[in-house]
Amino acid sequence: MASNDVEKQKQNNKNSSMNRYLLFIIPSLLGIFLFMTPLQFEDGITIPVAFLAKQLEALTIEVLPWLVTAILFLVSIFTGWITLLKPEKPLKSDLMKALFLVHPTWFVIRVFGFIFAVITLFQLGPEWIWSEYTGGLLLYDLIPLLFTIFLFAGLFLPLLLNFGLLEFCGVLLNKIMRPVFTLPGRSSIDCIASWMGDGAIGVLLTNKQYEEGFYTKREAAVIGTTFSVVSITFSIVILAYMGLEHLFIPYYLTIVLAGFVAAVIMPRIPPLSRKADTYYVENKQRFAEGELKGRNLFALGMEKAVERATSSNNHFAVIAKGGIKNVFDMWFGVIPVVMAFGTLALIIAEHTAFFAILGAPFVPLLNLMQVPEASQAAQTMVIGFADMFLPAVIGSGIESEFTRFVIACVSVTQLIYMSEVGGLLLASKLPVKFSDLAIIFIERTLITLPVIVAMAHILF
Repeated sequence: MASNDVEKQKQNNKNSSMNRYLLFIIPSLLGIFLFMTPLQFEDGITIPVAFLAKQLEALTIEVLPWLVTAILFLVSIFTGWITLLKPEKPLKSDLMKALFLVHPTWFVIRVFGFIFAVITLFQLGPEWIWSEYTGGLLLYDLIPLLFTIFLFAGLFLPLLLNFGLLEFCGVLLNKIMRPVFTLPGRSSIDCIASWMGDGAIGVLLTNKQYEEGFYTKREAAVIGTTFSVVSITFSIVILAYMGLEHLFIPYYLTIVLAGFVAAVIMPRIPPLSRKADTYYVENKQRFAEGELKGRNLFALGMEKAVERATSSNNHFAVIAKGGIKNVFDMWFGVIPVVMAFGTLALIIAEHTAFFAILGAPFVPLLNLMQVPEASQAAQTMVIGFADMFLPAVIGSGIESEFTRFVIACVSVTQLIYMSEVGGLLLASKLPVKFSDLAIIFIERTLITLPVIVAMAHILF
């Protein structure tokens, strides 16, 4: 009898141990599938989260501009009420404080986002505000996609964040990420999700990790401005617009090479190298890298992963509550900023000579590198700061295939464009300022341009 009890206890312990591992493995595999697995669909190669977002966008495209404008109105009202009047009862809610208590400057920016949306939706006032190349591009093309991406990415993000996958990769990949990119191993998941998926997903993931105290200010700034890349799908769109579809493989290899070089150099130079290695909050779940010495990394990684996966009693509540908060954070905090900054940037790009003047110094540089039609290509080197698609729009009329190839590659590897990733970064808690983004954009251009031109000379 005693022997049976012992065997039963052993079996129970074994089942309990297996359940703990499955609690890490199953949600993590599902997260990897949704965020990091490129699949072939009718519209091309993309990840499941982006595919779901595209499908929802297609079904609701007529309604979304109206819905987004209504949300921007409510965001402006609630932000003004809580930020300026500070009512006692709403401020007792952590969610209300997180969503609507902001610096007065951000309140003004949210209001401008709403105003631009209304002007564009009803085509009020000057056409240069609401045209298809300025406000219309944001409200009808970009923001509906962001809205749906934020919905699915926000809801499913806890699968990557809360069930041990980051802890497992953090232990396993630290010896690669730290010496090469000066980043902790857990950032590898951010980097892969950003690269295979979408820049918006990367910023969302990085921001959550920073807020929870897993990244220092420097690490978060590096990841947000170095790995939140343009998706594979959009890279193909730019290539097709430039009439270079037949060069996809060398094109993407060039992007990967130039992006890798920039990712190695950028963390080691200002402004990123000067960011403080301090945390937004303290987090007891963050492991010290000294723990890795002399340990079996796979076993330690599994131990940390299971510990993280089993840290909550109600796992459905973790997914539901965390996911819904993620969605609201991005809908209420980011979309107004993207609408405001994106519209202003596109107005400047479309209706002034500002970017042409800024691009002038690139003419002698491009001539030195023997890039054909350098004067026409020069302004494409800086206009991408406003929107990632503008270099392709301006450069598509250039006759030289060599030059169009260079422009297509540079526009993707610059990363910092105010109509999306730039606006997302400024709206997040990540420690980057507008001046940081402008400097990083120029640095990335100067670092990646020689690599891309060298590849172009080999190919052509």
